[in-house]
Order: sequence, then C-alpha cells, then structure tokens
Amino acid sequence: MEGQETAAAGVPPVVLFDFDGVLTHADTFELFVRERYARSAWRKLLALLALPWLLLLWPLTRRLQRPLVHIALLGLDEKRYRATVNAFAAELVRRPGHFCRDGVRTLRRHQAAGERVIVVTGCEHTLVESLLAQLGLAGVELVASRLRRGALGLRVAYHNVGAGKLTALTAHGVPAWRRAYGDSLHDLHMLRAAAEPVLVNGTPKLCKRMERALGRTLERVAWR
Repeated sequence: MEGQETAAAGVPPVVLFDFDGVLTHADTFELFVRERYARSAWRKLLALLALPWLLLLWPLTRRLQRPLVHIALLGLDEKRYRATVNAFAAELVRRPGHFCRDGVRTLRRHQAAGERVIVVTGCEHTLVESLLAQLGLAGVELVASRLRRGALGLRVAYHNVGAGKLTALTAHGVPAWRRAYGDSLHDLHMLRAAAEPVLVNGTPKLCKRMERALGRTLERVAWR
C-alpha cells in the first residue's frame, strides 16, 4: 500500500491529519484529564491511594496512565461525559495558543479543494468531535479513540495509535490515501502508506529517523 495514489476518476483524494501535534500544540485529552483532577479533590486522593498499586503493576503493563484516566472518568455516563466535554471544548477554543493556526488553515484549504479530509487520532472521539464543531470544521471525518461504559463510569475501549490507525481506517472504508500529516513516530505507519507524507514541526533528528524508517524522503513543514 506504500505510496499508493487514491485519486481515481471522480473520487476525491484522501488527506489524513493527526490531531495532537498537528492541529494542536498539546495533548488535548491529557489536558481534559488534568482538568478533571484539578476540579475534584476526591479524584486526586483516590489516585494517590492507588499509586502504590499502579507502580507495582507498571513494570508488567507499562500502562500507568490508563487507570488514572479511568479515575478521571468515574461517575460519568455517555450523556454526562458529552456535556462535560462540550463545556471543556468551548473553553479550550478560547484558550490562546492551543490550536495550530497553520494546521487548521491547511485543513480548510484541502476541504476547499474538494478533497476528503479525515482526522486520525489517538485522542478521544467525542472530545475531538466537539472541538472540530467548535472550530467550525464541518464535513471533517473522524477516526479516533473510543470509550465504553463500565460499572463505575466510562473506560477506554480502544486507543487509536500506531499501526492500529491503519486497522481503524480500513474499518472506516479507507484503504489508501494520498497525503498524510503527522508529527511523531506514532504516525509512522500512516505516513508510510501515503504517497505524500508530511512531518509537522519535526526536529532534524526526528526527520532523519522517520526517513530512515520510511526508506524515502518526506516533506517537512513548520507550523505555528
């Protein structure tokens, strides 16, 4: 699939964007989780009480972060989560410096050119969906991480990262794409399958590592 061109007659070319690091300058879901802890003393206490157990499990699972996310989501069902996320998104779009203006501008240009734009991200689906709506980015498709209902609140169901993005895109009905924008080695699989891979705000060291892994050169952009 590497370098495969997708623009058949009458079919718009597909363009993929990562979210965090490409359309934003920070990890958006991490900001949301931090906000949950900042507003809740009992969550911070629960996380502190769970820390010895988490540190014991960490060498075996390397997933210290996921239980902390679950504590942040305790007591939330889908309806309450969506309301909480919408309020957070409304505040975040007014926060200076979070969104990458050049990235959003480039996405709009691809839309204006009639291309099929898809945001493919490890960030959570409802949160990204709300932020795209707040930014007025209608018509952007979204392939993202998902939560599921648990006994005490929402839990991580699927984390859309690395090679998993290819599986999720195939399930979304997108087997190939022309252009892809990424910012880290987590996007390597997505970029490798693009005819036109683009590295956003990558250091020279990262660029060399990416090109070595890809076996070809890639385009570099510096976005603010």
